[in-house]
Amino acid sequence: MAHWIDLETLDGPVRAWRADPAGPSHGAVIVLQEIFGANAHIRAVAERFAAAGFVALAPALYDPVAPGIELGYDEAGTQRGVALRNELGFDRAVDIVSAAAESLGEEGLRVGAVGFCWGGSVAFLANARLGLPAVSYYGARTLPFLDEPLRAPMMFHFGQADTSIPADAVEQHRHKQPRATIHVYAGAGHAFNREVDNDVYDPAAAETAWRRTIEFLEENLR
Repeated sequence: MAHWIDLETLDGPVRAWRADPAGPSHGAVIVLQEIFGANAHIRAVAERFAAAGFVALAPALYDPVAPGIELGYDEAGTQRGVALRNELGFDRAVDIVSAAAESLGEEGLRVGAVGFCWGGSVAFLANARLGLPAVSYYGARTLPFLDEPLRAPMMFHFGQADTSIPADAVEQHRHKQPRATIHVYAGAGHAFNREVDNDVYDPAAAETAWRRTIEFLEENLR
C-alpha cells in the first residue's frame, strides 16, 4: 500500500513516498530524510510508521535541485548529499514540509513530523515555523535555530557517542528548549536508527527511540 505521489509545492512538483495503514489511522507523519535522499531506507521507515497505524509521507526533498536522486552512504554519497543540502537550503525544505502538511490536513488528519540527521533539523523547523508536533533524530544542524520558540510538543533523540552533536551541543538544546523532551542513548553514535548500515546502527538505541517516538505521536496526533 505504498507508492509515489506528487506534491504541489512552491518549487514545483515534488515526489513523496506515501504509505497508508491497513486500518484507521492515528494521524499522519511527514518523514524527513537524511542527506542521502528519500532512498530505500527512508521509504522503509515511512512504511514502518504505516504499520504502526499512521499515514506516512516521505517527500523527496532534493527534487527541486536534483530530481529522483538517491545516494549511497559512502564518501562520494556524503559529499554529494552535503552539496545538495546546501543548494536546497532549509527554507525551501520547510516549504515542502508545509505543502505536505497542507495536503494531509485536507484529509482531516492531524500531522506531525519525524526527521533524521539533516531531516531532524528540518523537523525542528517544522515545529517552530509550522506548528507541527515533531521528533528530531540526531539533527546536527539545529543549533543556529534554537532561539526560535517551539509551537508544539517536541522530542529530540541523540547518541551519546555522536561526534557531530557533542555533549555541550545537547546541553544547548536543554537550555534553549526547556519544554522539549530530550533523550540521550549511551554508546550510540550518529545515525543509530539506520538499520541498513551496520557501521552506525545501534539496535537497542533504535528500538527504544522508536517506541518513544510512537508513544509521542500517538499522544500528540490524536
